Amino acid sequence: MKFSCFGKTDVGRKRELNEDSFAVLDEERVFVVADGMGGHNAGEVASSIAIETIVNFFRASKEDEDMTWPYKMDPNLSIEANKLKVGIKFANRKIFRVAQGNASYSGMGTTIVAMLLLENGPLYIAHVGDSRCYRYADGAISQVTEDHSLVNEYVKAGQLTPEQARNFPHKNVIMRALGMKENVLVDVLERPVSKGEIYFACSDGLSDMVTDDDMAVILADSKNLREAADKLIDRANANGGKDNISVVLLRIDE
Repeated sequence: MKFSCFGKTDVGRKRELNEDSFAVLDEERVFVVADGMGGHNAGEVASSIAIETIVNFFRASKEDEDMTWPYKMDPNLSIEANKLKVGIKFANRKIFRVAQGNASYSGMGTTIVAMLLLENGPLYIAHVGDSRCYRYADGAISQVTEDHSLVNEYVKAGQLTPEQARNFPHKNVIMRALGMKENVLVDVLERPVSKGEIYFACSDGLSDMVTDDDMAVILADSKNLREAADKLIDRANANGGKDNISVVLLRIDE
């Protein structure tokens, strides 16, 4: 299965520091976005730890199949899906322990969304928090992941409409993140893939500032993934750029 990928991050218009991090691992077929949070530069530290830990885990585990210890394998998931889940759990534990050992990092954390494309499919998507994965195909866009956020809980309970949710005052309150506890619940999804589909991971600096319809138009009008990333970030900034903006795009070519 052939694919193309491209990732980009931007500080946005309102923040002085970029607390987002991302990784594109062509060889391992792993694509990750992390959106850090915390005082001072702690968010940047948390997201950097998450990305570094996941990257190192996937590169090292090619040689050592026992690297999932001490986490038990989920019998409902494939070996590859378990690997993605465990990589995120390792990242969570490392962030938590660093924060416990350094008062200036107390309370730091990060959201995470990661994609793992197998050589012959499918695509696995794992996430914690409100960073998202979207799918674009045949001119239409759809959100694949479900936010672990307070506002999404209200939407699911019927207390807010999706339109009201966009202007909810506590929109950034998340229910799950890496680093909050020593253990974390990671959601893992499996998706079959087809030629021409685009999956992309992004921080809420993009999804909060650009509507789904505008994302679809941008992807349809872009010649390649680099241009699409540039245009998505430019649109988020044009709409206010209230947060850091990160996007990693993955296209199934053949």
